Amino acid sequence: MKPPELPPWLRSQGELLQAYAGLLSTTGVEHGLIGPREVPRLWSRHLLNSAVVVDPELGLVVEGARVADIGSGAGLPGLVWALARPDLRVTLVEPLLRRATFLQESVAALGLADQVTVVRGRGEESTTIWSTFDVVTARAVAPLTKLLGWTIPFLRSGGRLLALKGQQAQEEIEQAAPQIAALRLREVQVLQVGAPWVDPPTTVVSATTNGAQ
Repeated sequence: MKPPELPPWLRSQGELLQAYAGLLSTTGVEHGLIGPREVPRLWSRHLLNSAVVVDPELGLVVEGARVADIGSGAGLPGLVWALARPDLRVTLVEPLLRRATFLQESVAALGLADQVTVVRGRGEESTTIWSTFDVVTARAVAPLTKLLGWTIPFLRSGGRLLALKGQQAQEEIEQAAPQIAALRLREVQVLQVGAPWVDPPTTVVSATTNGAQ
């Protein structure tokens, strides 16, 4: 599967991203992590859709950030972020054995063992790594009403949530107003990123924990 034209900042990582696409389209499909119908649109719907969030020019994920991907599944977006940004240190949290095994095998195959850690478990159970991350992310895991409780505990004071969402992102924010208030989150907003490299742009809910940056 030939990759599309990549943003200039991402081109140096194209070979590694292509290798990951190969893992997703073979082992990922065999293990039921990616549906066969998703293979033709792996780049547009999954890889680039995830990668554009960590464009250095956006400033959403600072250089050298410690990142946690909660409910990582097949590694989206966390493994893509690690490939796109070698400066990041990424922890993939995934409760299901077959998914965690795929992640561990992919990390080894892509030569990311020094950059990426796989933790098998549920986010709410992984208390030993709470309050340690600069950025926490999740993609297609749960509505914000539930997701906030599963992700925010991982963030340090002043850390940022970047949740990849769909068209109902603003409605999810409104429905999660009680949780947002209880967690004292600030700068809660919907961002559209990635144009013109992804169409439609990637929708991200960004929120910051209370504390100094």
